[in-house]
Amino acid sequence: MLGFLMAMLGSTLGLRCTVRGLTTVGRRRLGWLALGAVAIGTGIFTMHFIGMMGFTSPALPITYDATISYASLAVAILVVGLGVLLVGLHPTSVPALLLAGVITGLGVAGMHYLGMAGMRMDGGLAYDPLIVVLSVVVAVVAATAALWFAIAARSLGAALGAGAVMAVAVNGMHYLGMQALTLHAHTETVGLGGRAPLETLMPILLGPIVLLLVVGLVVGLDPMTADELNTRARRTGTPGRPVARLTEPQRG
Repeated sequence: MLGFLMAMLGSTLGLRCTVRGLTTVGRRRLGWLALGAVAIGTGIFTMHFIGMMGFTSPALPITYDATISYASLAVAILVVGLGVLLVGLHPTSVPALLLAGVITGLGVAGMHYLGMAGMRMDGGLAYDPLIVVLSVVVAVVAATAALWFAIAARSLGAALGAGAVMAVAVNGMHYLGMQALTLHAHTETVGLGGRAPLETLMPILLGPIVLLLVVGLVVGLDPMTADELNTRARRTGTPGRPVARLTEPQRG
């Protein structure tokens, strides 16, 4: 449940940043879209490793390679960033939305499987290819739906709904991916102990959790919401016109 909430928090913040990017132009737009990618990528990362706290093997002590783990975070942010940038620059284009959904879904899946590659144990990992493909499909479909929902209805309530959909994508992909996993021990030694999952994973999780809180603070302190900008656009006498096209501040 905690993993789902963290994924929803990151996704909601990220999609909210994406929507705010649509209300601005120039560098501010790129800044909001980049911040959105950081939020979504970090939410995916924290959900994954919180979920991995429940994954243990009595025969194999498991640790995690910090370099590969953080590389999976970078992959999530960069790949999701491409999807967010695409839909942010072309919010009314259906092909752009579909391509952005595919890219974002692949970012979710890429983070998961690269994060799994960072596991260190006296054993090997094998995956059922069919379930792996299904997990990627789930991520792509739900990510596309979340992006569409966030852009089509730009209110805070819509961001929460889209964040929930995205969290479903992240969790569904994660647990389907874990269902595809088979662990093969290289030895028959049992009960070797090893560090507890919490002790192993908390140092990896601490930085991203702080980063997610910083993004939340930035979003919370921003004085102008998308709803307010939409109201401002209507007051200029251009109802229905995308607020991202406004080039002059409201006077009077």
